[in-house]
Amino acid sequence: MVKIGDIELGEFPLLLAPMEDVSDPPFRAVCKENGADLMYTEFISSEALIRDAAKSVQKLDIYDYERPIGIQIFGEKIESMREAAAIAEEADPELVDINYGCPVKKVACKGAGAGILLDLPKMQKMTEEIVKRVDKPVTVKTRLGWDHDNIKILEVAQRLQDVGIQALSIHGRTRQQMYKGEADWNPIAEVKNHPDIHIPIFGNGDIDSPQKAKIYREKYGVDGIMIGRGAIGNPWIFNQIKHYFKTGEELPPPTLSERMDAVRSHLKFSIEWKGEKKGIFEMRRHYTNYFRGIHGFKPFRARLVESPTFEATSSILDEVEDVFQNASLVAQ
Repeated sequence: MVKIGDIELGEFPLLLAPMEDVSDPPFRAVCKENGADLMYTEFISSEALIRDAAKSVQKLDIYDYERPIGIQIFGEKIESMREAAAIAEEADPELVDINYGCPVKKVACKGAGAGILLDLPKMQKMTEEIVKRVDKPVTVKTRLGWDHDNIKILEVAQRLQDVGIQALSIHGRTRQQMYKGEADWNPIAEVKNHPDIHIPIFGNGDIDSPQKAKIYREKYGVDGIMIGRGAIGNPWIFNQIKHYFKTGEELPPPTLSERMDAVRSHLKFSIEWKGEKKGIFEMRRHYTNYFRGIHGFKPFRARLVESPTFEATSSILDEVEDVFQNASLVAQ
């Protein structure tokens, strides 16, 4: 049984990665329904949170059906991160997660996210202060290092474990790689299999199929897998992986009806949470992924991204279902 503090996550948990502009409550809802064991909010700026910025405060919204869930924060100032962690804890998640992995220039080059990998003593001190400030378990998501000449992930893990984090998720790329190239899980395995490491270690990067999940589980020995881009438009991946682990057999790809149900549920919640105008606008990025593999969908996507109202969007989705109900659907 994998545990973070007193949180029981099963024998081999599947985690939904925190993704900016993606892993909001509507998206998390469809992932939870399809088997995600632990999810995280989008990362939240510590500076914006302590200033009570509306967009950042809204990201604290969590719902009982999502549990267990972690709220993720990022920032470069230790005092701001301490206070942001306390604010996050008041929203009553199961855990508080620290982002030490975001590679985006505007974050990393200010010393936040993956930028702190250039200053491990500061990373250790910041983490220690956050652990002291909150009662909830503190976890961290990070990368292998700043670049290939500075991969110090074992030292990072030891430092963070020493100051009290209770789990570590590692993306198998450096900051320099961004999201390019193949994720390297060998350093992740080195951390997991080191005799001094006793906290759960979760691997992240390039998991996009049940077969790959099984290979990586067996090859690298991690305690669980975190899935990010592989779940976008494909929330079924969690249950597909679980079924494959249990039976060795692949589930069939989601039917058109299942895809439509997920899209409609996602759209409805998006509007409820954000309001009609913003909810419809922010759903536009998801249509291509939900309907990937359906030949001839492109014209409908163009209409969906231009649709201004829920009624118009629903009508287009009804048309999609009618036109493609007998289409041959390929695996995502």
